[in-house]
Amino acid sequence: MNNQLIIFDTTLRDGEQSPGASMTKEEKIRVARQLEKLGVNVIEAGFAAASPGDADAIRSIAEIIQHSTVCSLARANERDVRAAGEAIKPARSGRIHTFIATSPIHMEKKLRMSPDQVVEAAVKAVKLAGEYTADIEFSAEDAVRSDLDFLCRIFEEVIKAGATTINVPDTVGYSIPAPWGETMRQLIARVPNSDKVIWSTHCHNDLGMAVANSLAAVMGGARQVECTINGLGERAGNASLEEVVMAVRTRKDVFNLETRIDATQIVPTSKLVSTITGYPVQPNKAIVGANAFAHESGIHQDGVLKHRETYEIMRAEDVGWSANRLTMGKLSGRNAFKTKLAELGIALDSEEAINAAFARFKELADKKREIFDEDLQALVSEEATTQSSDHYRLVSLKVCSETGETPHAVVVLSVGGEEKSAHADGGGPVDAAFKAIEAIIQSGSELLLYSVNNITSGTDAQGEVTVRISQRERIVNGQGADTDIVIASAKAYLNAFNKLHSRLERVNPQL
Repeated sequence: MNNQLIIFDTTLRDGEQSPGASMTKEEKIRVARQLEKLGVNVIEAGFAAASPGDADAIRSIAEIIQHSTVCSLARANERDVRAAGEAIKPARSGRIHTFIATSPIHMEKKLRMSPDQVVEAAVKAVKLAGEYTADIEFSAEDAVRSDLDFLCRIFEEVIKAGATTINVPDTVGYSIPAPWGETMRQLIARVPNSDKVIWSTHCHNDLGMAVANSLAAVMGGARQVECTINGLGERAGNASLEEVVMAVRTRKDVFNLETRIDATQIVPTSKLVSTITGYPVQPNKAIVGANAFAHESGIHQDGVLKHRETYEIMRAEDVGWSANRLTMGKLSGRNAFKTKLAELGIALDSEEAINAAFARFKELADKKREIFDEDLQALVSEEATTQSSDHYRLVSLKVCSETGETPHAVVVLSVGGEEKSAHADGGGPVDAAFKAIEAIIQSGSELLLYSVNNITSGTDAQGEVTVRISQRERIVNGQGADTDIVIASAKAYLNAFNKLHSRLERVNPQL
């Protein structure tokens, strides 16, 4: 194992803590299937004690996943650990990840516990986890601001109690690479029986150094990195899985480590997570950004044309960009559609769901000539988020936008089964449509984000709209896609209001 780097993905747990990024069970299952296809070693599927819904999602993922370990987070108390243990019971390979804060500020101000009490709680939680699984991870929350001697003490005790992975998190994104790597080296050198466990790191990106800190910890002896797709996560996010994996792969001369990641699945996984969470990938994002392999400079273009490696240290196709090719069209049949969904790792629950998705595919094929993989991912995501039981449904939308005239919109919605209409003027067609919708719903919410991204290229491409709205301290994202941007915007706005109406809430601790 010394030359193997374990990739622990926490997109479904820590990534879901991004404002408005909460996922349904069906969406979590889709992401988990893709993470398994990507080849991650451990999928942290959620925090079972947070809600019955989260526990149910973890249990469902545990029943489905065959080739990755399924993990649930748990605070160091009996209720959390037992909830996690029950949730992972169906897993072929299950892990309980328990944690407690170890920094003076957290112990005194948050936990109101003495160091002795913290050690006692940690040991008790690890022993209790052992009733459910032999794969037990312990994390010292806010390790970056913890006393090194105390970390050595608590790690020694939890190893004695049965922990098999020791995670050292930079919870607040405070560290910088050199000291973080040295911390890992000292812990491994000083903790008794350190060779009996896997050492892990979990870094946040508040200072923009989550990946650098993670790699420094690897240089210091860590053999597990906890990360997320696209670097998703609370505040500035987590270490980006794709960057960690490709750094280790590209710089074998430095790391001399292997992962079991199928790098060709990186871009498809990135696009799926972006579509489901509503968090677009910035164009200049490493590895998965639209410009990651684009060359504008004439000198660069000339060099790449003569010999690719003059300016490219990776091949675009190696991380999955070659997968973005034309797939289907309006003449494609139902069986071809179903087969293509299977190739993309999309599993629909019933024939009824397949028929509904196929009908939407045919509608889309009438609007645009070329249907790409990304179109199908967006189509299925929209199908999953549009339910017959939705409180708000778009019946019709008419907008008028003309040079020199004030844009105007007329909207008809179904509200709890009753049709209601309204009209409004706005600064543009989208603004007018949103004001007309608000005139019907009267939510009193605040629009925090409005973002439009093209799903594929071309003037007939679908536009994918993400909105983020806040209502009485609840924040949700809404997504919508259509070849008409105004309709996509209305769909996204209503999707967000339906989430608010469902009143589903999550309470997730953070590492």
